[in-house]
Amino acid sequence: MVRAVDGSPLSEKQLARRQRVIRAALLLAAEGGYDAVHMRDVASASDVALGTIYRYFSSKDHLLAAALGEWTAELRQRVARQPARGDTPADRVVDVLRRACRAIERHPTLTSALVRALGTNDAGVSESAHEVSEQIRGITAPLLVDLSAGELDDILAVLQHVWYSTLISWANGRRDVRTIGEELERAARLLLAPYSTLSPATPARSRAS
Repeated sequence: MVRAVDGSPLSEKQLARRQRVIRAALLLAAEGGYDAVHMRDVASASDVALGTIYRYFSSKDHLLAAALGEWTAELRQRVARQPARGDTPADRVVDVLRRACRAIERHPTLTSALVRALGTNDAGVSESAHEVSEQIRGITAPLLVDLSAGELDDILAVLQHVWYSTLISWANGRRDVRTIGEELERAARLLLAPYSTLSPATPARSRAS
C-alpha cells in the first residue's frame, strides 16, 4: 500500500495527486535532467501544492526514486501484455532486460536523473528502491518457474547489482549506454546456463526429488 511520509494511507484522490506529481517530475527530468527538477516547478506543473507534495515525498530524491518505481511498474504491465519470448529461461529474461535497456537508450537524460537520485541515503529512496526490486521480481519470477525461491533470490540479487553498477558507470561517462544491455545479457546467460535445458513447466521440487 502506498503511504504518505508519516505512514498514513492515501485516499484515491491523494493517490491521483501523487501520480500527477510523479508524472510532472518525470517530464522535468526527461527535459533537463536531475538539476532541472525543483519541487516548486513540480508543484506548478502538477497543480499540487508544495506542502502537499512534501506529505507524499520527503525530498526530491525520494520523488525521483518513486518515479523509477512507476517506470518499472509500467515495464511490468507491458511484459504482462506482451509476454517475454524465448525457448530457455535465459532467453526470456534477456528479452525483458533488453526491453528495459531500450527504454534507457530512448530516455538517457531521464535515466541519468533517476540513477543519481538512487545514490542518496534518504530513507524514502531506500523504500522506493525496495519497491523497484519487488517490481523486478514480479517481472522475472514468472519467467523462472523452474527455480526455487532461494535460487531466484540469488540470481535476481546478482542481476540487480550488475544493472546498478553498469548504470552508475554509464551515468559517470565511463560506458556507452549500449553496454548496459550487453552486460546484463552476459550476466543473465552465465547465471541461467544451468537451467537452459529445463522445460518451463518443470517445478523446482521435481528437480530435487
